[in-house]
Amino acid sequence: MKQYNVGVIGATGMVGQRFITLLENHPWFNLVALAASTRSAGKTYEEAVGSRWLMKTPMPESVKKMVVLDAANVAEVAAKVDFVFCAVNMKKDEIKALEEAYAKAECPVVSNNSAHRFTPDVPMVVPEINADHIDIIPAQRKRLGTKRGFVAVKSNCSLQSYVPALHPLRKYGISDVLVCTYQAISGAGKTFETFPDILDNVIPYIGGEEEKSEQEPLKLWGHIEGDKIVSAESPRFTAQCLRVPVSDGHMGAVFVRFENKPSKKEILQAWKEFHGPAQDLELPSAPKQFLHYFEENDRPQPKLDRMLENGMAVSIGRLREDNQYDYKFVCLSHNTLRGAAGGAVLLAELLAAKGYFD
Repeated sequence: MKQYNVGVIGATGMVGQRFITLLENHPWFNLVALAASTRSAGKTYEEAVGSRWLMKTPMPESVKKMVVLDAANVAEVAAKVDFVFCAVNMKKDEIKALEEAYAKAECPVVSNNSAHRFTPDVPMVVPEINADHIDIIPAQRKRLGTKRGFVAVKSNCSLQSYVPALHPLRKYGISDVLVCTYQAISGAGKTFETFPDILDNVIPYIGGEEEKSEQEPLKLWGHIEGDKIVSAESPRFTAQCLRVPVSDGHMGAVFVRFENKPSKKEILQAWKEFHGPAQDLELPSAPKQFLHYFEENDRPQPKLDRMLENGMAVSIGRLREDNQYDYKFVCLSHNTLRGAAGGAVLLAELLAAKGYFD
């Protein structure tokens, strides 16, 4: 595979830091540019981050002396790279404008942000589920007036726990889904040191999360129609999202109703056999086995299972029949790996394998 020079926009934040750790030894992507706000620009990365390095592994030596660029200087950053990852903390309309500015500068953007998730010609992709949605990119390029530039996004981090588990069951006609998510504090860019309010506590509200959890699965399961992606009309989703005192790992408690109820054996078989383009293409970050089912009653657990397959697999457990829905189960994914930066790196690998950065 060809080598690509890449940049990270929003490099000083938690997800930006996670991107840097994932790109340190990446076989396809060579990290050559770091960009952040004007406040950090001109400093070395080590100076800009200071005591705010939040990863469990040390800051890579290769980035410590790299001078941080101003993310607003689009032409300067774009000239150095083949594409960028974007994980900025700005208002939604500002993010949209910034990402489109990079795309129009012929610099593709693989975004961790939510701003463009419902732009009709922007693919929101989980590579195992809807890799074909990248076929909308030529229509987006036509709108933007670009040859190379485009924006592609990954979905919300909490979806990555339960949508992959539901996806191979769609052949049985899923009609209704109720999900309660129990979300780690790193999803808010926090650690226990910076978020003392979460200790001995659960916060029953995460701004905008329930709407995303109910609407984004339908875009993932939608289809391309002309120059836009049309969301699926079913199943009906309802969600409740809670912040819990866990460092990493989002858990979902899922209740599902089918038009053609499968047996428990059929569900387990569907999970075991499921694979997608990420596995078929042997993308570097792809888990070999995407969905793992635990027979034990007390699994999966974030502390024990979030790093399964380098944090890129989804863990499932406690499948049983329900007296109101057909079945219920729990599932887990690592929210800053599969759910955020890792999911974006995997999407970039898919785009690279399909020639969209050339």
